[in-house]
Amino acid sequence: MTVFRRVVSRLFFTGWFASSAALIASSAWAQAPLPPEIAARSYLLLDLTSNQTLAERDADAPAEPASLTKLMTAYVVFTALQDKKLTLTQPIAVSRRAWEERKGGGSLMFIDTTMTPTVDELLNGMIVQSGNDASVALAEAVGGTLDQFVAMMNRQAQAWGLKNTHFKNVTGLTEAGHTSTARDLAVIASHIIRDHPKEYGYYSVKDYKYNNISQPNRNLLLRRDPSVDGMKTGYTEAAGYCLIASAQREYPNLGAGGVGDGAGGGSRRLLSVVLNTVSMEARANESQKLLNWGYAAFETVRLFDAGKPVTRVPVWQGKAAQVALGAQGGVFVTMPRGEGSKLQTRIERTEPLIAPLAKGQRVGTIKVSTAAGTPVAEVPLVVLAPVEIAGVFSRTWDALRLWIK
Repeated sequence: MTVFRRVVSRLFFTGWFASSAALIASSAWAQAPLPPEIAARSYLLLDLTSNQTLAERDADAPAEPASLTKLMTAYVVFTALQDKKLTLTQPIAVSRRAWEERKGGGSLMFIDTTMTPTVDELLNGMIVQSGNDASVALAEAVGGTLDQFVAMMNRQAQAWGLKNTHFKNVTGLTEAGHTSTARDLAVIASHIIRDHPKEYGYYSVKDYKYNNISQPNRNLLLRRDPSVDGMKTGYTEAAGYCLIASAQREYPNLGAGGVGDGAGGGSRRLLSVVLNTVSMEARANESQKLLNWGYAAFETVRLFDAGKPVTRVPVWQGKAAQVALGAQGGVFVTMPRGEGSKLQTRIERTEPLIAPLAKGQRVGTIKVSTAAGTPVAEVPLVVLAPVEIAGVFSRTWDALRLWIK
């Protein structure tokens, strides 16, 4: 008679790690570093390499997103480009509705109904210049109508589980019921970086000129900190001055696998969200404080590489005698500086493992903890290579051995 049970084994290591983990880390920090005083109504700092929140204040409080709304507008347009529903070189007719945005008092690309800017030009106009007119033109090109496009934005927010976000327009101008939070906006920004890394490049453009009108990107950190390569500013009287900024810095010991690192090695990416500050200068300064603190106070370590075996275990009734088990993605975790080398891991898995086994099939859990045993993260333990079922004789022999065992 075969009895299935859980097997626990420990892996002790020194080294660096990261991604598909269910993270518990903030509660595991015995003495979490105190963040600097941030002069903003709400804020959040996220390590995108490990997907851990390093600091926050009132991150779930309702807030007007202002032009940070255009992050979701852009995401829906990027997805339409990915799905071949439009192209970057495609000219777009400017509707009277888009032209009328100049009556609303917000930022503009300064397009009019006699022009046919391309999708690429409109994206620069929306992202670099924060043009409300460009946002409307793109929304109409993708959704047919503004109402249909706003519905697409809200469906995407629902798909990501953003229960505190609801869009009423594509520009971020103040409107009853148009609201989000620092945490939800961080999710939207993170999806742009992860899902559309090529298009994320628009957010690093420092100046853009269209129709002989040149406008600077209002993200002041693009000119002050070479590690900052995006994202988006926002302002209305009700929202105050807002900024989402993302930075990527190189760390030789981290190894490959950083988020959005392009070349694939040694990078650690942070994302800061600062809402409702008092000026353009203040939102830049407070964001810089958060980013610098996050890099100085924490380290991100790589435990396992994607697809690399963590352990090899016996397989019963299969064509192979053993199977390699590991994490599906690279596994990273962020800890207060100096604590990363003290982490421990253990494996809990099903025993016995009986063929057939499919690649990616979950058979257990990798549990990460501090030296004191406090849980930090849990990662699915999966089969890295499939194991086919053996012939009748081998299966019968293994079944007998299992019954005796």
